[in-house]
Amino acid sequence: MTKLLAVVGASGHGKVVADAAIARGWRKVAFYDDAWPELAQVGRWPVEGCTAEMRDHLGRFDSVMVGIGDNRTRLAKLAELETAGAAIGTILHPQSAVSRFAEIGVGGVVFAGAVVNVDARLGRGVIINTGATVDHDCVLADGVHISPGANLAGDVTVGEASWIGIGAAIKQGVTIGRNVMVAAGAIVIRDVPDGTTVMGVPARVSAE
Repeated sequence: MTKLLAVVGASGHGKVVADAAIARGWRKVAFYDDAWPELAQVGRWPVEGCTAEMRDHLGRFDSVMVGIGDNRTRLAKLAELETAGAAIGTILHPQSAVSRFAEIGVGGVVFAGAVVNVDARLGRGVIINTGATVDHDCVLADGVHISPGANLAGDVTVGEASWIGIGAAIKQGVTIGRNVMVAAGAIVIRDVPDGTTVMGVPARVSAE
């Protein structure tokens, strides 16, 4: 396996990305964050510099991942790094189950216990978090985050930068719009319009 992975974003999510990369066989992970030098450590890993310094030495790295949980920030940083010529990676934890017929976009991560089934198509920078399931023929746009334990039935579509909360469930064939927040534990049985927050069983648009 290649030797050095740079992770942009020294956060809790960044730590999980690093752990998955090491489980996959990466020999070393280097963290970079724009809060450096005030932020000098993330868990057991030192923060080695800011993003600009990492961009100036892209040739050192076999691959780069964005370890930022916020969907819009992750997409913006991913675009910035792609423009700079970074080799953006994709990480599938060895304890995940990803169909050989699924498509995972660059910058995507699939964590331990997660399942991505046949003909699912995931865009750039998508997070499939611990124990989440994405069934057959789902289409997830760029920057989507499927939180731990969330379940998407077949033929679900999720728009750009939407967030499916922990333990949520989405009925087969439902379309979730862009920039949507599905609350933890929500059961979504009908389409959700762009830019809304839904919660409850069954899920309804929040009045807040």
